[in-house]
Amino acid sequence: MIDRIVNAGAEPDEPQEVELEVTLRPRDFASYTGQERLKQNLKLSIEAAKKRGEPLDHVLLHGPPGLGKTTMASVIANEMGAQIRITSGPAIERAGDLASLLTNLQDGDILFIDEIHRLNRNVEEVLYSAMEDFKLDIMLGKGPSARSLRLDLPKFTIIGATTRTGTLAAPLRDRFGMIHRLEFYKPNEIQQIIERAATILNVEIHKDAAEELSRRSRLTPRIANRLLKRVRDYADVNGDGIIDTTLSYKALELLDVDELGLDTADRMLLEAIIDRYDGGPVGVETLAAVTAEERSTIEDFYEPYLMQIGLLERTPRGRKVTAKTYQHLGRKQSPAMQPELL
Repeated sequence: MIDRIVNAGAEPDEPQEVELEVTLRPRDFASYTGQERLKQNLKLSIEAAKKRGEPLDHVLLHGPPGLGKTTMASVIANEMGAQIRITSGPAIERAGDLASLLTNLQDGDILFIDEIHRLNRNVEEVLYSAMEDFKLDIMLGKGPSARSLRLDLPKFTIIGATTRTGTLAAPLRDRFGMIHRLEFYKPNEIQQIIERAATILNVEIHKDAAEELSRRSRLTPRIANRLLKRVRDYADVNGDGIIDTTLSYKALELLDVDELGLDTADRMLLEAIIDRYDGGPVGVETLAAVTAEERSTIEDFYEPYLMQIGLLERTPRGRKVTAKTYQHLGRKQSPAMQPELL
């Protein structure tokens, strides 16, 4: 999954790549393309909180990876005029780690917790009172001499991000005052993101080339920016640095990303369902075994986009491909998939 060019998850890239990704991120609502309904709701909440002189209510952002949850958290902090501390669920191993983070915050600060669904359960329980009452309960000592100490915390805001809302404990989920889902972007919004990124990267790109890249970016900004950087590399080596339609086609062919944004791994998954199970349905555990992938990888990285564009369906009996899948892969549709003639 890490080596896939269309992997929507964040990658441990080289330092200059990480810095570049941060540079491409918008810093306010005006430069943030897409997610219009979410922006309207957040603008209202931010203006109300600033008018009352209070911190923003806790926010939970969820949705498939690569849609801008971390970016949105930074935008919220900038719009609030607040400092933001960024961490992740796996990084907070013990309650003491959380206590260290919370006691170092100031009034109005924002603590962003990525992959909050991966928090340790013991850490979650400490977080409950911190979020609700701005109090921190810690235990001093062990055994019969142990005693509880309650500390006052500054009025802060927690922004949590997750790709798996269903795995969050209900008590934690209920303590978020605002729960918002980030949706897949529209092709024209992805095109605007690509053109903006090209300007920041000081790369000239033709409009039709940007449109072609947007169609292959899986409706995801992170993938769009990644494809743009790789096509830029191709244009610098094999052209004059200007990205036109011809160069973009050749670069994308080299990257093995087709016109719907599918790569070899996507096509292998769909072809496995067609060839081995006559188009499905087939259980996800069986698919995981056939493709040598984890079940969570299939559910989090493969399925959302394939379902979004109508190539894959979830049924009570398992996953199955659609007629559109056969057409896209140039395969002959099985009789069972063909509509009956009346």
